[in-house]
Amino acid sequence: MTNADIGTALQQAALALNGQRPGEAERISAEVLRVDPRDARALHIFGCAVLMQGRAADAIAPLEAAARIRHDPEIDMQLAAALRQAGRVDDALSRLRRAIKRQPPYPKAFYELGCALASTKHYDEAAEVFERGRDIAPMVAEFSIQLGRVFLERREFAKAKHAFARILEISPASHDALSGMALAHQGAGEHDKAAEYFRRCLAAKPDPGTWLNLGRCLLRLGQLDEGYDCFRVAVRGDPKRYGNALGMLTKASRGRFWLKPSAAARFLQTK
Repeated sequence: MTNADIGTALQQAALALNGQRPGEAERISAEVLRVDPRDARALHIFGCAVLMQGRAADAIAPLEAAARIRHDPEIDMQLAAALRQAGRVDDALSRLRRAIKRQPPYPKAFYELGCALASTKHYDEAAEVFERGRDIAPMVAEFSIQLGRVFLERREFAKAKHAFARILEISPASHDALSGMALAHQGAGEHDKAAEYFRRCLAAKPDPGTWLNLGRCLLRLGQLDEGYDCFRVAVRGDPKRYGNALGMLTKASRGRFWLKPSAAARFLQTK
């Protein structure tokens, strides 16, 4: 296989990977690696293809080899993902912490590290990383979205509202920002404002969870009939949602309680 053949093969492998055909990408990159086991691009594609097929542990070695040969932040991201999916969370965090020190700064590294920290409940460090990422890439909305979600977890609702408001100034129809703003107002006990934002969410993208949250806000506001209707819409067409709906109804300060599950089901099924 000549250098030109290798280049063509790796281009085909990359196209297969981008086209969600990881098996094909794995096969082609493996053929290249039999010719040149130290080809960084082939190692990278092979590791990504294996990772995409759910074999995280098998993806680590080729991605580590690629990272040693080529100092590329994208390889670091994929390696960190493989480590995390393989259960080596501390190693993944260590890799990502090194990645954010690269110059010039690589915004995706900050995003991935922040998400990894948030998923392990390291909310203080996650907030710091997202804020640094936002300073580097102020037009990347996901930094403010994730920062707002971290503030929600920390029950810092005023800060959460500020983070989501930044996005809504740029993109007033952002479903993630509208949902986050609604949850921040709801957490702060501002149910009238929360209901307003939940309604805007439903106008952009109806979903059962938002109907349930709107229903809970309306019950808090004493708008019982409207609130019950929201719960009915949420469970419509899927009996599996009854559990969440009933849980919210029975726990709500102005909710309902039934001695028989069948009575609860009838209540949610009928107007």
